[in-house]
Amino acid sequence: MAAEPKAGAVPALRILGTRGVPAAHGGFETFAEHLALYLAGRGWHVTVYCQEDGDGPTVLDRWQGVDRVRIPVSQPGPRGTIVFDWLATRHAAAAGELCLTLGYNTAVFCGLLRVAGVPNVINMDGIEWQRAKWGAVAKTWFWLNEHVGSRLGNHLVADHPEIARHLARAAPGDKITTIAYGADRIEGLSDAPVRALGLQPGRYLSLIARPEPENSVLEVVQAFSRCHRGQLLAVLGHYDDTQPYHRAVRAAAGDEVRFLGAIYDKPVVQALRQHCSAYVHGHRVGGTNPSLVEALGAGNAVIAHDNRFNRWVAGDAALYFDGADGMAAVLDRLFADEASAAVALQPLQRAACNRFEHSFTWPTILTQYEMLLRRFLPRPA
Repeated sequence: MAAEPKAGAVPALRILGTRGVPAAHGGFETFAEHLALYLAGRGWHVTVYCQEDGDGPTVLDRWQGVDRVRIPVSQPGPRGTIVFDWLATRHAAAAGELCLTLGYNTAVFCGLLRVAGVPNVINMDGIEWQRAKWGAVAKTWFWLNEHVGSRLGNHLVADHPEIARHLARAAPGDKITTIAYGADRIEGLSDAPVRALGLQPGRYLSLIARPEPENSVLEVVQAFSRCHRGQLLAVLGHYDDTQPYHRAVRAAAGDEVRFLGAIYDKPVVQALRQHCSAYVHGHRVGGTNPSLVEALGAGNAVIAHDNRFNRWVAGDAALYFDGADGMAAVLDRLFADEASAAVALQPLQRAACNRFEHSFTWPTILTQYEMLLRRFLPRPA
């Protein structure tokens, strides 16, 4: 069983399920960094497990007031992630402190925490097994882990009300708390990175997504390329012409589409967000998508795929489309001429700022997490 801290002990948390801090990979890592620094600043003892490539011993160090357990794994890809999650869970089970597991992709390992009596809150992320990119074996693995995680976690966090409803099929409602993702407000950035990429501020739409069918990239490019728009479409992401879907997207692109490649430099991405005329969000699967929240934080006019997930996040700060024809209709209406575009975009931009400030700032999100986590700290003897 987990050792109980003495009365008045410093609250402690261990964060599992990400590549670690500082963030360099995705939404979960960004969230883990913000939460770790926030709690450490409020007197918590926070430990984050970090995956590293290669061989060698586990290394313990400290980063900006946060303890790190750096575990090297030599296996590449998903296999290496599974090995890392197993080693991290074993280590956390022996430590006996409250755990926050981000994602359920290896939730079967959380059985170790249950056996050790270690309280474990799991952020269940999106409905991973529904994503089109996975084969039958991967989908079965994710489906199994979703159901196992729903039972093994002491408490579940859903990032969206629709995810909470989905989880309620396998877990009681009082075991689920809905807390969305946060983002930084983006304003006052130089447009120099935008101009360096050959774009003119306010004269391009941004599309930031992995080139996968579930993100509607092909439909967006097809719709945009049907006629002259007087704007450019800036597409971020790595496109490999050996992949059929990637080839189809590039083949559908007209002369106003720009493929900028995969850009990981955060200031550049933020500048691209702030200075675009509109942000296109074609994601069809998942809960609260970090990229959409970041677009709201940048005050972007949003054009989003019409589904229950995006509708809750963006609300009246977006225009919605379904398929290439729907996207073309939205573009035709917005960019018929410059005057009509200005009139239509400004209310969307104001609505984006309002939606963001009301629900998605980091102080709002992190305060909700701290309140929840305190409920599951081991009780004093």
